[in-house]
Amino acid sequence: MGEHPSPGPAVAACAEAERIEELEPEVEERPPAAPEDFDPGNTGYISTCKFRSLLESQSSKLDPHKREVLLALADSHADGQICYQDFVNLMSNKRSNSFRQAILQGNRRLCSKALLEEKGLNLSQRLIRHVAYETLPREIDRKWYYDSYTCCPPPWFMITVTLLEVAFFLYNGVSLDQFVLQVTHPRYLKNSLVYHPQLRAQAWRYLTYIFMHAGIEHLGLNVVLQLLVGVPLEMVHGATRIALVYVAGVVAGSLAVSVADMTAPVVGSSGGVYALVSAHLANIVMNWSGMKCQFKLLRMAVALICMSMEFGRAVWLRFHPSAYPPCPHPSFVAHLGGVAVGITLGVVTLRNYEQRLQDQSLWWIFGAMYTVFVLFAVFWNIFAYSLLDLKLPPPP
Repeated sequence: MGEHPSPGPAVAACAEAERIEELEPEVEERPPAAPEDFDPGNTGYISTCKFRSLLESQSSKLDPHKREVLLALADSHADGQICYQDFVNLMSNKRSNSFRQAILQGNRRLCSKALLEEKGLNLSQRLIRHVAYETLPREIDRKWYYDSYTCCPPPWFMITVTLLEVAFFLYNGVSLDQFVLQVTHPRYLKNSLVYHPQLRAQAWRYLTYIFMHAGIEHLGLNVVLQLLVGVPLEMVHGATRIALVYVAGVVAGSLAVSVADMTAPVVGSSGGVYALVSAHLANIVMNWSGMKCQFKLLRMAVALICMSMEFGRAVWLRFHPSAYPPCPHPSFVAHLGGVAVGITLGVVTLRNYEQRLQDQSLWWIFGAMYTVFVLFAVFWNIFAYSLLDLKLPPPP
């Protein structure tokens, strides 16, 4: 297959053939009028027969994958009419929920060869195809993503977060003159980024603790998982959704520690990492037959083993005698908070890459649950520590 086609040439070809007015994709409430030759009554619908003739006349200018989707759209309408807005959405690389339902309910299966069988692809095209098969369970979604992905913008969020974490770790390593088990250094907790129970009123610590890691062994696994799992997910779902899941896991991790392990500090990005990885693994399990990534069972087993080893390291460190008593070592509960976010809010966020979150009822349910937890944790931090008369470690 050649270079990825942009929707511009196809829309321009249709405009030249039918003399339609320029489309404005931002307006979704009201479908634009179809060309007069196809819709004399200006109803917003096109006859499927006329729609097919349009496709045949412009087939040489359309990408084969996009043409297949358009044909499936035509075959899915038994009433003989197609909403012109669905056609506009596809040509402008926008997919509404109604468009997706039209494709899924179509009575014609895409019978051409799968994307995996495409030959003569260059390196970047093979990479995009690999990402599609790693993250998407439906062949039509994989083809759509492959045709429309332009690497603009690039997966900047996960890369930026990872670079910042590495930079802060190196800075602390040089200043403390210690890279392995930095957390055992007496000055480690004095950093203003670490979450400490005595300083929980400093709200930024519930988020900035991700830039502090217990040691190179802690940082290493988090960085590997962020790059191997987070970057492909961001390429498919975009920075907004991935940042939402990641930050939600980070905040839930620190709040979970403040509720369930009240005397312990928190460091590391495991809350966000575990949210992303658990959401991705849950998505694979829920769509097992549709996921076509190679060695998926083996790779899931390796991912679970790595996560279990990291969690075991955190549990061991938490109960290991502290180098600066009476303050314990960092808590492991943030990992569990991240997993809880991943298998609830994360799964819904990553389930359908083309569907808007506000169109999913489960998104609102899990979003409400997350909001209730955050509010509960905030009130817990305000009142529970004094009511329980808990003896907290001294401030660093």
